Amino acid sequence: MVPKAEFDSYYGRPVIKPPSWQARDIAGYFFLGGLAGAGSVVAAAAQLTDRPRTEKALKVSSLAAVSLSAAALIHDLGRPSRFANMLRVFKPTSPMSMGSWLLSAYGPAAGAAAATAVTGRLPKIGAVATGTAAVLGPAVAAYTAVLAADTAVPAWHGAHRELPYLFTASATAAAAGMALVVAPAHESTPARCAAGIAALADTVAMKAAERRLGPVAETYRQGRAGTLLRTAQALTLTGAVGAVALGRSRPAAIASGLALLAGSACTRFGIFDAGVASAEDPKYTVGPQRDRIERRRAR
Repeated sequence: MVPKAEFDSYYGRPVIKPPSWQARDIAGYFFLGGLAGAGSVVAAAAQLTDRPRTEKALKVSSLAAVSLSAAALIHDLGRPSRFANMLRVFKPTSPMSMGSWLLSAYGPAAGAAAATAVTGRLPKIGAVATGTAAVLGPAVAAYTAVLAADTAVPAWHGAHRELPYLFTASATAAAAGMALVVAPAHESTPARCAAGIAALADTVAMKAAERRLGPVAETYRQGRAGTLLRTAQALTLTGAVGAVALGRSRPAAIASGLALLAGSACTRFGIFDAGVASAEDPKYTVGPQRDRIERRRAR
């Protein structure tokens, strides 16, 4: 009998270089960018449906989130000049280049929308800024998934089709959660509906990603990443059920909103940790590569 193959690398070293990003900075950057982008869409919808307190609060929270997101990215880069240097090139094939330009366009729009909402001045400029931020918001929420999936990290690249949907659903859950926390009960109906839809989409996208990943999906279920992702699922579903069933109660709405926000954050940190784990273990790089080669030969 031939013994079962064991996947290893020279001297037990990783086959690929694990991400050098810091979890606190980059996973936080993923979460805050998603909250900002989806929040701008919710804010624009609140403005169109005459929900002024939701509109103002979401515009302010989106500005705060994108500012903290940019600060986290710059902190990971080490020097602010490195972010400015990324703007020296416009490269449509590079997610990093496109993301830098996207943040540079979205940030001022979110800032102008928040400033005009708080001061009540220049409403026409505020309307244009709100619309611009809402148009760019979905891309801001999803592009970090493209950025991660464009790497060689197995747990990210293997789920390159599902990861943008997962990040968008998670961002929508976070924005709905923020709306539930800051908005009065009589303005919360759209946020409650969005919470339910986002939680369902989040669950479906996660299951689809795990199916596509095959053996690499173990990194989503084991260790710190598994704990975070199970916690994320429990918080997101609990928050969504609470929002839909009990959202008319102000305390229940706040509790549900906080659960949705925490669930979204746990999702981003869990995905980040799963990626690092898959890059550090040779069996998730050597094995899948050999399987792909064998499938190609079989064709």
